[in-house]
Amino acid sequence: MIVVMEKDADRQELDEVLANIRKQNIEPVAIEEEGKTIIAINGKMEIEKTKGIEKILDISKPFKLVSRERKPEGTSIKIRNLEIGNGTFLLIAGPCSLETRDQAMESAKILKSLGVKVMRASVFKPRSSPYSFQGMGIEGLRILKNIREMTGLLVETEVMDVRDVKIASEHVDILRVGARNMQNYDLLKELGKVKTPVILKRGISATIEELLLAAEYILSSGNPNVILCERGIRTFETKSYRNTLDIGAIPVLKRLTHLPVIVDPSHAAGNRELVIPLSKAAVAAGADGLLVEMHPDPDKAWSDGEQSLFPRQLSQLIDEIKPLMQHG
Repeated sequence: MIVVMEKDADRQELDEVLANIRKQNIEPVAIEEEGKTIIAINGKMEIEKTKGIEKILDISKPFKLVSRERKPEGTSIKIRNLEIGNGTFLLIAGPCSLETRDQAMESAKILKSLGVKVMRASVFKPRSSPYSFQGMGIEGLRILKNIREMTGLLVETEVMDVRDVKIASEHVDILRVGARNMQNYDLLKELGKVKTPVILKRGISATIEELLLAAEYILSSGNPNVILCERGIRTFETKSYRNTLDIGAIPVLKRLTHLPVIVDPSHAAGNRELVIPLSKAAVAAGADGLLVEMHPDPDKAWSDGEQSLFPRQLSQLIDEIKPLMQHG
């Protein structure tokens, strides 16, 4: 159940509603959104539309705040001067990881020349081996911020630790939760304390409901700016491609949630030759955006070079998805 308070509801009216809920042994979650207080209630209860309440929505799904029943018109998320969702498509591209200042600047120049508005580059890298490159860390954040100042590109990176959320949000425009951290609930709650948009990737073996409940953690902690990302799930196929891109998840998520849905074809494919076909399938299925890996010289990339596009391939991808775009 969701209770939406009126914009001009005063503190006393809100407190009375919360007290009424608690009398029925239910602990409500109240957040501020678009100048209104939204109260999420998990469980069955009796509640009357008293003074200060705009509307009451009976949502039976375990995910209340991300449910499309709460916001049938869908959500458009603002990222500085850009938007994503509700008819606005966004392409995010760049290297898997930030390696050096020169590599970062070269990548930014390529993206700028192709008309890409948002650069992705991880500075904190979750790696299977403790001996692999782990990212540039805080120094990488400073480089990304400098790229934004010099080029006008917006910048995006992954966060892995609750201790990095605040400083990362001060340096970049979009924060990303990787597949390995989709159910890192402490991290999700910390991301709810900032207003920076968050890309939440589906876990490698996560169900749709588990993804939406992970998003619910961020929204219920106060941050409504969540973008869901399908990036492939683990199936019995391991040789032809790294993961299986769940194209069916796109229309299902669009039906279940009001949040924007994007696709990462690079991590699904694990092979650059599959990235363009998977991107086209994702756009045709209704994705609100793509998160694509591109490196100035993929053969020399420090991570994920085999799935990173050459600049000419990114240019080709942009040309080939244009006729398929149903959004903006």
